Amino acid sequence: MSLQQVALAEGARLLEGKRNWWFLGRGGIARLSAGHVTPEGALRSETEHRLRERGLFSSPPVRSYALTVLTSTHCNLGCGYCFQNTAQDTAGGSRPPRIARARLTSPTITSILGFTERQMADAGLERLRILLFGGEPLLNPRGCVELLERAADVGMTSAWMISNTTLLTPPLAGKLSALGLDLVQVTFDGDRADHDRIRVNRADGGGTFDTIVRNIVRAGEAAPLRWTLRVNVSQETFHGIDTLIDRLAGSLDPSRCALYFARVGDVGIGYANDLLHTGELSEHFTRWQRRALELGFTVSRPGARRPCRTCGHTGGRYGAVISADGTLASCWETAGKPDWEVGTVTGGYRPGTETGGRWVSCEDLYRFDEDARTLAGFRDSVDAALLDYLDETERL
Repeated sequence: MSLQQVALAEGARLLEGKRNWWFLGRGGIARLSAGHVTPEGALRSETEHRLRERGLFSSPPVRSYALTVLTSTHCNLGCGYCFQNTAQDTAGGSRPPRIARARLTSPTITSILGFTERQMADAGLERLRILLFGGEPLLNPRGCVELLERAADVGMTSAWMISNTTLLTPPLAGKLSALGLDLVQVTFDGDRADHDRIRVNRADGGGTFDTIVRNIVRAGEAAPLRWTLRVNVSQETFHGIDTLIDRLAGSLDPSRCALYFARVGDVGIGYANDLLHTGELSEHFTRWQRRALELGFTVSRPGARRPCRTCGHTGGRYGAVISADGTLASCWETAGKPDWEVGTVTGGYRPGTETGGRWVSCEDLYRFDEDARTLAGFRDSVDAALLDYLDETERL
């Protein structure tokens, strides 16, 4: 399959599959024949006109405000690649120094919810979806519970959490679920041996793989939670990912789990991922996605390029990232970092003339040894192969 990268308006993408072309717009996906595309790999004008008529270039309306809150900036794990580390552990252990500790309190929750009400009113939104974030959010379970309880009064309809789940007990899972939590994202760093070498407890350097799997199983028995399993891909993990997928399928309920694979960005201080975005790596991603689907996991469909609800719109129009002390960041990757604050929940966002250099979007801080064309080509190759397979297996 040859791949041609085509610049399209409004974040749309045009990918060449094995037997047809795929148009990915913000309003949906369309299968196109060779006749809809020029020899140079661009949409013909009449094709673009029809796609626009059908709304495939149009973004669906924003229906809810996206609020990310760090309930604790501390973490009980010591992952060397974490973007919240301020340095590597000089002793080579499991305790890299991190951003300053802060813990969400009742007065700060009051300020956060007042700020959120004002933001929602300005955007004309009445529904709220909350992300519980950290550090490790469950180092402050009381803050998680209180935030969800009180957010019901300002229109919260659902919530999700990014957690390492080592502290997630069945009673806590049941309580959070009853308050609106419906999804938990957890990360695996390769198969058990690699994971237990990389994703370790800060206290003793011990592995966490079995604890995480056990807690997902027990929490799933206590509450109707869904799970997103993020698999980190690096030079240290990719050899074991085939085995990991089968292991997870044997331990968890794939019908309740989405699986996605993410190359670890070089965002940690002193951390580097040597994997390059080559054709060989794209073949690995394609194989992993197909195996996950065969085993009953969900794999998200590719889509158009969309601005992030929080960092993709200046001034927090459709979402905000708030640290445990009430400071505002443009993105979760800069939350809790003093040099990246863009305001406070009491004072609001500072003027763009003061914060322009601090307003970053998802992955802006990632470091790659490859150019943007290579990175885009990798993504397009993987996404075209996934769409081909979903189509072939009647999953599309």
